[in-house]
Amino acid sequence: MFLVPVNRNLSDLSRSLDRFFDDSFFSDGRDASAATLRSPALDVSESETAYTVRLDMPGVPKDAVKVHIDGRRISIDAEQRKDDEKKDGERVIYRERTVSRFSRSFTLPQEISQGDSNASLDQGVLTLKLAKRAASVASQLTVN
Repeated sequence: MFLVPVNRNLSDLSRSLDRFFDDSFFSDGRDASAATLRSPALDVSESETAYTVRLDMPGVPKDAVKVHIDGRRISIDAEQRKDDEKKDGERVIYRERTVSRFSRSFTLPQEISQGDSNASLDQGVLTLKLAKRAASVASQLTVN
């Protein structure tokens, strides 16, 4: 059985091209259900005290998101699992929704204070409030 789309738009074409260049298309012996690595789109805004970063991560549960802060470098990793739930007498004809890994790293202009920062995930959007590390106060050394 083949699925034939009745109408095509730009997103269908984009999805088709993504599938064409997907590693599983070239059947190199790997499992077609292997994780697909995605780099989520992000927006960064800045205030005097913090950076706000928003990333699109649809379908990812909160406990699957890992945020690592190392000075100015921020790394975000997450994994979305597919549902393997089948009803009795049902068989899968076609599947595009597989395991997806989201990974993104970037460097900000100023170091981040991890203790004052927080993260929240609401309706598929990860929001990071990254507090800027306070500049060290200049001091003078006494010469002995």
